Formats: sequence, structure tokens, C-alpha cells
Amino acid sequence: MKFVQRVVFGVALDVMLSVQAQAGPALAVVAESRQMIWNAVAVDDADRVYVAGPRWSGSQGPSVALLDSSGALQPYPNAAWNTPQEEIPPSQRFVNVNAIHRDPNGGLWVVDSGVTGFGGTVVPGGAKLVRIDLGTGRVSRVYPLASDVAKPHSYVDDIRFHGAHAYLTDAGEPGLIVLDLTTGHARRALDGAPQATATGGREIFLDGEAVHTADGVALEVNTDPLEVSPDGKWLYFASLEGPWWAIETRWLDDVSLSNQQLKSHLEPWADLPPVGGTVMDPQGNLYFTDLAANAVRRLTPDKRVQTVLVDSRLHWVDAPTLDRQGRLYLPVPQMDRVALFHDGNSKIRWPIRLYRLDIPPAPKQSP
Repeated sequence: MKFVQRVVFGVALDVMLSVQAQAGPALAVVAESRQMIWNAVAVDDADRVYVAGPRWSGSQGPSVALLDSSGALQPYPNAAWNTPQEEIPPSQRFVNVNAIHRDPNGGLWVVDSGVTGFGGTVVPGGAKLVRIDLGTGRVSRVYPLASDVAKPHSYVDDIRFHGAHAYLTDAGEPGLIVLDLTTGHARRALDGAPQATATGGREIFLDGEAVHTADGVALEVNTDPLEVSPDGKWLYFASLEGPWWAIETRWLDDVSLSNQQLKSHLEPWADLPPVGGTVMDPQGNLYFTDLAANAVRRLTPDKRVQTVLVDSRLHWVDAPTLDRQGRLYLPVPQMDRVALFHDGNSKIRWPIRLYRLDIPPAPKQSP
């Protein structure tokens, strides 16, 4: 196995030059499907597993599903929210779900980008956040995103929390969205900022091939992954291609600050390769999926990148999650293989799988 080390923004990164499998912890198959293409996963305190995926990928069946004891997909919270029937108002059904995420208070949040398709436009009333109470299995609140927040070409991507606020990325119209969980008021932050915008020239490679859109242009994805530090002080974010930036959450929470003032508080954080998804543990370790290498890696709080596992089965692992035991769940939607990127001909290698990985402890760094 060959590596080359580069140091950017203070991060020592071992960039893998081979995509062959590397010895490491074993992958366990949690579930698989020949219909649903899931790109997101969540696990509750009872170890129940939830999966979700956007309809534009060609996914069939529910947008959000609970895996029952037999591994079957049960529409969650119910069939009505998962109906594709357009006569149901978009505010009352899932249009195109891009993410699901647990909050600290027993809620499952569904991020509905509300778009007509990848690169499409937001359906009026379709962009929203839906909070489901995991105790009752019922929708507890819907947070609609107004047209000045979820713009016509927005793609609301993912969500994280701190205190009375939620933070979201917009992969279509670059920027962040800050949501006041009490009032329901949402506003844009760092709107159109260069740090929130895909820079170009950093192509997304999988198995040695660059990913291109239907018109042959290299795929570029604006503000995509984000995390909040365990103490809630910092928010980290990036375009899919990187690099990552940091800003204190107190500045994002301050409604009096202008876009330009927010930019002045940005700090470079890490230059990672294109990632499928990330999750941060309570110790501040960032687990990220390195698309080009079919790898799971860990960025430690002291900015060292460690390889957890390299395996050819980890082809475009999207948004992972950790359960209460510290096990890593890895959804593998194979997004680069969906029909959208191949002239309408799907290259998906069925079945779609969800894996679990028992993570070895982070190696200690020598002083």
C-alpha cells in the first residue's frame, strides 16, 4: 500500500494511492435492498435503524424507512408522509429527502430539500424540516423553509444542532441556514461566500474515474458536510470537494451580523479529500468517508488523519452515523452509479447495503 503525505492548513494527510482492500475491522451487513437507495442512516436509543434517500436517485419505496426485525422497510413515520402522489400538498409529504439526523432530545429530523430532482428547482412548499418524536413515532413539528431561505435552486443538504439552533448546509445555492428551533425562524448565513462554494479543479474520483453530470461537466457540490464540535463552540463545514472552514457558533447565532462580518470570523480548518459524509464523536474525532480510496478515515482533534478501513465495498459511502455503543453505520448508495450520471442507464450494483463497523480506539499520538 503506497501513501504520499501532504500538509495543508496544518493537517497531515496520508493520501492513498491504491484502492485495494486494506486489513482492518470487519464490516457487518445490517440491511440490504434491491429497491431503496439510501444515503442516510440514524439509530435511536433502542438500536432501531432508520434509513432515507432521495427519489431523484431512482430509489423506489419509502423516502424514510424503519428497518424492522426482519430487515424489511417500513415507511416512517407512516405511509402518508412517504406517498409520491402529487395531489398531496408538498408540505405534507416527503418530496426529496437528503438527510436524517438525531437531535439530543429524542427527535429524528428529516431534511427535505423539496426539489424536483438533482439540479432541479424547489417545489413551492416542498423545502422543509420535519421533526419526528422517536418515542411516539409521530411528527412533532414541521419547519417550512421560505423561498428566501430555500431559494429556487437550493439543495438543502444536512443538519446539526447546538442549543436552541440548528445549522444546515445548502449544496445548491452555497451558504448555511440557521434555524431558531423555538421560533421556527430560519435565515441564510455566509450566503454565496467563496468558502461555501465548490472551488473547481478538485474533481471527485471513484475507482479512478471522475464523476460528471449529465451534460458532461465535472460534478461540483457546494456547501455539503458539516459538524458541530462536542462543546458546541465551533461549526465546521465544506463543499463536498473541500477544503473545510470553521466558525464559532456564537457568530452564526448573532442575527445582527452581516454576511461580510460573518466572513471575517471564518478560519481555515482542514483540507480533506472529497468526502461522501462525516460524523463527529464525543471526543471530537471526525470520521469521514474518502471517496477516491473507498476508505473510512478519522481526523483527530490534533489534526492527524488515520485510516480506519479501506474496502472496495465502501463505494461512495454517504452520511454515516454512530450509535450509543460507538459503532459506525455506513450507508452505501453508490451515488456516482445512479442513472442520472450515466445517460439514464443505472450502473448500480445491487443490492444496496448498509454496513456496521466496530471502530478500534484512536491510536494515541506520540508527544
